[in-house]
Amino acid sequence: MVYGPHWADELFPKDAHFLLPYGNGRSYGDSCLNDSGALLDMRGLDRFLSFDHSTGILRCEAGVLLADILALVVPMGWFLPVTPGTRFVTVGGAIANDVHGKNHHRTGTFGQHVQRLALRRSDQGVVLCSVTENADLFHATIAGLGLTGAILWAEIQLRPIANAAMDTETIRFSNLDAFFDLSGESDRDYEYTVAWIDCLAQGKFLGRGLFMRGNHATPQEKLPAPPGKTRGFPVDMPFPLVNVWSLRAFNSLYYRKQFAKMRRTITHYEPFFYPLDGVLHWNRLYGRRGFLQYQCVVPPESAKESIRALLEIIATARSGSFLAVLKVFGNRFSPGLLSFPRPGATLALDFPNQGQHTLDLLDQLDTIVASAGGAVYPAKDARMSGEHFRQYFPRWEEFQRYIDPRFSSSFWRRVTRT
Repeated sequence: MVYGPHWADELFPKDAHFLLPYGNGRSYGDSCLNDSGALLDMRGLDRFLSFDHSTGILRCEAGVLLADILALVVPMGWFLPVTPGTRFVTVGGAIANDVHGKNHHRTGTFGQHVQRLALRRSDQGVVLCSVTENADLFHATIAGLGLTGAILWAEIQLRPIANAAMDTETIRFSNLDAFFDLSGESDRDYEYTVAWIDCLAQGKFLGRGLFMRGNHATPQEKLPAPPGKTRGFPVDMPFPLVNVWSLRAFNSLYYRKQFAKMRRTITHYEPFFYPLDGVLHWNRLYGRRGFLQYQCVVPPESAKESIRALLEIIATARSGSFLAVLKVFGNRFSPGLLSFPRPGATLALDFPNQGQHTLDLLDQLDTIVASAGGAVYPAKDARMSGEHFRQYFPRWEEFQRYIDPRFSSSFWRRVTRT
């Protein structure tokens, strides 16, 4: 059952035992699902409450989309401090999953820029939280997967920009060693860094791809036009268009999409940060069985060896996605007890759902990640074992003390049952 926004000013519904806030549904797994329970629809809490133009401090309700914030503040010379790969997530969801972006090495996670929030709990009513006020509950709510209560509003510190343009470079690299060299070099001078990789390349070309780096443009740069009308897939495909043949063709063409090894462009921020937002219902490419997304992080001391092992398994399995992303996280530690980002290299890609074959493949990847002392991202997971979850997030028992007594989720029940 889904309850509308009227509950925010009243008591939680009495006829449901397990409650869970639900934002815009952009999590890829079951962290936003609640089988046999109730979902609290947060999108009705969509008001801007205050904005200080001089300091960039914004207060808004939890159901406001990041897209709404950008539409308001970019013309005023401000930008989100951290943004994930889609702008169609709510502020509450960004906090609950402690999302990260291309600038983690500079600014960390979204939760590190939340100054204050209001949390409605079933046992305490509305509780104000910050680093100085109910600090323990504040740290549990960041990356708390919506389980500590319903976030009503939050104050966020934005960052200044000169205009909506991005000064970017795209560099073609030939293998995994070249990626790590580029990443180390680029993190010093570029706020945003990320790489697309060819997940089917093998041998001396394992890990080849395109490295993208950029900064917000200076005031002198001419502002490019925003992207045109979005396009998409009108129907669910009866069969997946993502297969080994389409992947090989696309990856080969995409890797060679530019003639020069390096290309510099001034572009609008939208295609740089949100390439998939320009393709509506892109998930329909995967057919009616859909896909499973997998994102992991492995620590710096074993990053190159672990990523190499992961890519070798994926290439041998001849599975993966058009958009496979590799990035190095910085030494920025989130305040959240269950935050996923940590120092090391993170790999993210989608796998067409081929049933047990796909589940077995992801189990192989889990073995490598767990052995390296890494973690898998809960917001993008639908199948990790409870044993692995508890290894990835050793503070889970400490976190459990802050869960609202009436809140739960399909994900939490799956990974904490013995």
